[in-house]
Amino acid sequence: MQMMSPKAQDESTVDFELCPRFEQTFSFLGKKWNGLIIDVLLQEGPQRFRDLAHNIPRCSDRVLVERLKELELNGVIVRRTFPDNALIEYELTEKGQEFKDIMAAVHAWSDKWYCPTEVNQK
Repeated sequence: MQMMSPKAQDESTVDFELCPRFEQTFSFLGKKWNGLIIDVLLQEGPQRFRDLAHNIPRCSDRVLVERLKELELNGVIVRRTFPDNALIEYELTEKGQEFKDIMAAVHAWSDKWYCPTEVNQK
C-alpha cells in the first residue's frame, strides 16, 4: 500500500493524495497526549489514572480522561476495574501493543535529531 499517490491536475503540476488510512492513523497518533499515553503504557505497563497523570504532568485531568475514553473507544487501551476494591487500571490491548515498534522508531529519531537545548527552547 502506498502512502501517497500522484494526482495530476495538469501537465505542469502534480499533487499528492494521502492514503486515507495513513492520514487517519497519523491524526489519531498525533492528537495531543495520545502518543504520550501510549508510550507511558508501553514503558510502564498498566497504570492507574493518578500514575498516568503523574507521568504526563502537563496534561490536565479533564483532557486525560477524554483521551483515555477515546483510546478505549478505538480499542487501543482497556479500562480494567477490580470488583473487590476501587482499583481501576488502564492497559494497552494487543492493538495498542502494536505501537511498540513505532514508538521505538520515534524515540530513536528524536534521540538522533533533537538535542535537549532545542526541546527546552520550544
